This record gives sequence, structure tokens and C-alpha cells, in this order.
Amino acid sequence: MDARREPLREVGQEDAVSGPPEDLGRADGPSLADGPQPPAARCLPEGLYLRQTASGLALASAGMELRADFSSMLPRLRPDRLHRELLVRAAKLRGLDGAPTAVDGTAGLGEDSLLLATAGYKVTLFERDPVIAALLADGLARAAGLPDLAPIVARMDLRVQDSVDGLGDLGFVPDLVFLDPMFPARRKDAATRKKLQVLRLLEAPAADEEALLAAALAAGPRKVVVKRPLKGPCLAGKKPSYQLRGKVVRYDCIVVPR
Repeated sequence: MDARREPLREVGQEDAVSGPPEDLGRADGPSLADGPQPPAARCLPEGLYLRQTASGLALASAGMELRADFSSMLPRLRPDRLHRELLVRAAKLRGLDGAPTAVDGTAGLGEDSLLLATAGYKVTLFERDPVIAALLADGLARAAGLPDLAPIVARMDLRVQDSVDGLGDLGFVPDLVFLDPMFPARRKDAATRKKLQVLRLLEAPAADEEALLAAALAAGPRKVVVKRPLKGPCLAGKKPSYQLRGKVVRYDCIVVPR
């Protein structure tokens, strides 16, 4: 899950989210509390609300809104920029027959999966939290109506399930498995800290790193790519075959022997 880049905005005075559920959404959309709530809404911790806005389904808390917004990523998807993305470089595979397949075992709001799909992968996304999955599904549905994004998100298949279980029942052998379990923010900007605080109320860091990595390897991919903090430990203590390092994060690449 990419907890550092999901779209997040301050909510202005005219649409502040500070009251109980029945007070939400008066300015720019109805609250889900105004009608029958989906299962995801009933899973929310106290202080968090789902609201339907003109810009899509949003998770609101303490004057902030969080939603999946793939249109904001369009500049990064341009061919002249896509090949510079560290994840795309880490995901490169050679000698494949046909379209490559990938599994994002920790989908979050789907930004990493969007990069992989733009690079040509058919991506299966696993998100275990039903609230985050609802935000992601809404973002995918909105993107499907945009000409620049529709052919990309058509290659993205969301499954609301823990990937530790789902990787064992894929029905195919993926070429790549990508993992980005939650980890503490390294950047110091206030928006990132608030964003992580909201997400952590829903989804804690992986409780069993060994099981997550074991499931990824057992799926039989050519490569497992793990996003980690730049100076953080390797997932489950597994030393990678090689690493790609950025300013904030690194990608640990585990090449699986054939």
C-alpha cells in the first residue's frame, strides 16, 4: 500500500467533517449515513466517515478527506516519465511470452498497481480492508469512464481478500508479486503524517511478515518486489537479490530461481 501518495486534501470550513455522521456531506454530497450503509461503512472506527462527494467516495476524519484519484497520476503515466519510476524499473522481466501478469498483495488505494498496469501488466489487486477496498473500487469505476485511464484500469482486477489467503488460490501463476506493507512515514510533511494516521486506523502494519512473503514466493512468480523504507529492515529478514534505492524508499527485488 502506498501510504505516502494517496490523494488527501484539507476540508474547508464550508464542508468541515467535524460532527456526527448525520451532519456529513451537506455541502458537496450526501453522507452514507443518510441512507442504508454498505458493509464497508459499518466497519469504520469511531471518528471516521465515508461520504459520497462530487469527486467520488471519500473517507473523512478530523477535517481531512482521503479518496482514490487516479486522474491525479496522469502526468506520471506519460511514456517519458513512466520508465523512470523505480517500481516500473524494479518490475522489469525478460523473456516473457504474452502479456505479463502481476499481483499487488497490498493494494491500498491502487497507485502502485496503476503504474504496473500502465507498464503493460495485467494486475490482480488484493486489499483486505473493506473500507479501503470500497475507496479503491470507487476510484477504479471513475477511472473507467475517462478515456486516458479506461484501457489501463481494464487490466486491473480487485479482490477484497487477504493476499496471504488469495495468493494460494489465484488460478494462475503470476510473473510478478509486489508487496508494500504499511510502514512508518519517513517524510516530515504534516499531510503525510495525517494521511498515515487515517490509514492506520483501518489497517495496521503486516502482523505476520513471514506468512506474507511465504505466500508471495509460493505463488511461483519470477520475481517478488517489496517496497521498504530506505533504511528499514528487509521484509521478514529476507535478503533480496538486488535493490533499487530512491530518496525515501527502496525496492527489494527477490529473483525466484526457475
